[in-house]
This record gives sequence, structure tokens and C-alpha cells, in this order.
Amino acid sequence: MADPINNPATDGDDTEIVDEGNRSILLDLISQLSKGSDLHRVTLPTFVLESRSMLERITDFMSHPEIIIQANHLEDPVARFVAVTRYFLSGWHIKPKGVKKPYNPILGEHFRSKWQFADGTEAFYVAEQVSHHPPISAYYYASPENNISILGDLLPKSKFQGNSAATLMQGEINVSFTNRPGEEYFITMPNVYARGILFGTMLMELGDMAVVKCPKLDLVCSLEFKVKGYFTGSYNSIAGKIKRISTGEVLYEISGKWSDELFITEKGEKQSYFDANTAKIHPKIIAPEDQQEANESRRLWSKLTAALRVNNQPLATEEKSKVEDAQRAKSKAREEKGIPHIPRYFEPQGDGFTIKLKNISSDPQVAKKQISDFIFATPPPSS
Repeated sequence: MADPINNPATDGDDTEIVDEGNRSILLDLISQLSKGSDLHRVTLPTFVLESRSMLERITDFMSHPEIIIQANHLEDPVARFVAVTRYFLSGWHIKPKGVKKPYNPILGEHFRSKWQFADGTEAFYVAEQVSHHPPISAYYYASPENNISILGDLLPKSKFQGNSAATLMQGEINVSFTNRPGEEYFITMPNVYARGILFGTMLMELGDMAVVKCPKLDLVCSLEFKVKGYFTGSYNSIAGKIKRISTGEVLYEISGKWSDELFITEKGEKQSYFDANTAKIHPKIIAPEDQQEANESRRLWSKLTAALRVNNQPLATEEKSKVEDAQRAKSKAREEKGIPHIPRYFEPQGDGFTIKLKNISSDPQVAKKQISDFIFATPPPSS
């Protein structure tokens, strides 16, 4: 079914006022922590949860596929690099109001979807939780007819920082155009900060540096996601420069807000780069929950999601615990038998993970069938 999404980041105020009851729950939780504590093993209250898994949230970066599709049609390599950077920046504006954290995926959980485009071409996506300690999500997006392949892994590490919680977004995105051998774009993520946990209003900020780099094209973009100071600055600002790696020559400067409008400047001429206010989100297509596998994200967390949507926090806590307790029991049983968990879709490669599907055809139609069959095939009975 199609999955229409609104554009919550541009729906006005992004802050959230937490009522006294929920605030007291947070305060009690935080009183047990010291500054710098790892939050991964802390059970967060359900009222801070966004009603979807992290494996689905990653698809926000596939919400404007026309940007990456058009990028590959550009013959000027610098223009292609500028477009790939724009594509990366286009996914951040899709977020819930205030501070909401997606569900932590359980080991073996997966999320699958596809997109259909006006010209008849398609794209496919699969994400899987390939490790629990440490938590690693691996994902793969491909549109063979458009010669696009995206492979990534995400290893978030959360730390308590007084009135804030920081999620350090480790991992890398690899974007490649399959019709341009060797042209790979390596992208790192900014960090995420939840502000106002102890006092004030709660909001989310992106901070620190992200990098887009293509060694073959001799181009790099350093992006600073700026956090607001106590007395200066504004929320959601970005400052970036696209440079030649070999010479350090600055070709473009990027400015603006990732939640609003971004601008690009070349030789003093400033132009609109991406406008979140007018951008249209391309809906993804997801199988109905009753047709999904038991460990597929929406079906797995369906009862938790339903409870959150009616703001039944006790029931949400109960349903969340059921899923997590079942996961712990399975992990314990595997450990007792000495059986390691083997991911279904991904396998280790170097410092990250790669898709298990090999020998993908250079014929777009053949490749399309290979990828679709691989992602949406029914698993063997033993899985």
C-alpha cells in the first residue's frame, strides 16, 4: 500500500512542552545516570517514541528520489556532486515535532519497501538489524533502471549530557551510479541532540560535521550542522563548502536551514538549493501488515504503534516490553546452543556490511528482477 507522509518539520513550531507527569518520569530516569553515560541500555519511556522503527526512518533519505535520479543525468561531474550533496541534505526535514526517538530495532528485524516513478521505473529498499551489541542497522536501496545503488550502515551511540542527550551517528553511506564505474560518494552523518530533557522545552537539533566525498571526482563537501547558542545563532542552520580535494579550491558555499530553505552560492551568486516548504515527498509502497513477516518492522511493532496513536502509555509500555522480552529470550537460547545470529540480507565487509546479493546483471531489467526477488522472496522455513 502507498504510504503518504506529511511534512512535520515545516508545520510550525518544532518544540514540545512535556507535562509534569512525563517530566517526572524523565527526571527519575536521569537521576540514575551520570554525565557521559551510555543510553543504549536504558529503557526510555514510551512517550518519547516516534511511532516507527529506525529501519523505516532511514527511508526519509529516499523521500525525494527525483534529486538523485536527475543527478545521474548530469554530464558535468561537479554538477553531479552538487546534486548528490543536495540529495543528502533533502532528507533531514522529515521529523516529528519535539523530541521523538524511533524504535530501537531488534536483532533480525527488517523493513522492506519500494517506490514507483512516473516514467515506469522503480526502486527497492531493504534494511535489517544485523547486530544488537553494538546496535547496527544495514540498508540497501537500488533503482537499476536509473543506475542508482545506495548501501549504508548506521551505528548510533547515545550519551547523556545533562539537559541534553546526544546520539552520535556513526556509520557511512555509499552512493554509486552503476553506469559510472568507480564514481562512489562516501557520506557521514551529523550527530543528533535532544535538548530540554531536565528543564525548558524539548526539541531536536542536528550538530557537528558531516562530509560528502567523491575521491574519483576530487571533490569534498564539509557540512557544519550548527546548534543554537544560548544568546546567538538560530536553530537548524547549516554552513558548508564544496572544494577540490587536491587544491582546496572552494567552488560553492552552502547556507540556510535544513528544516526550511537551503542556498548555494557560486562566485557571489546565491541561489535556492533545496526548499523543504515546497518539496513533495514521494510515497513508498509497503505490504499491508497482515502480509508482512513476523519480524518485519510494522507488523513486529504494530501493537506498540497502535497504543502510541491513542496515547495509551501503559499499554505501549507493555507491548514494547513483550517484543523486547521475546528478543532477549531468543538471544539467550541461541547463546546457550552456541548458535550465532546470521543476517538474512547482509554480510560483513571490511568495517561495515554489504548486501549478500552478488553478480547483479548490467542489464537493468534483469537486475531489477534479481533485486526484487532477493528482497521480497519468502524466507526458507528454518529462518
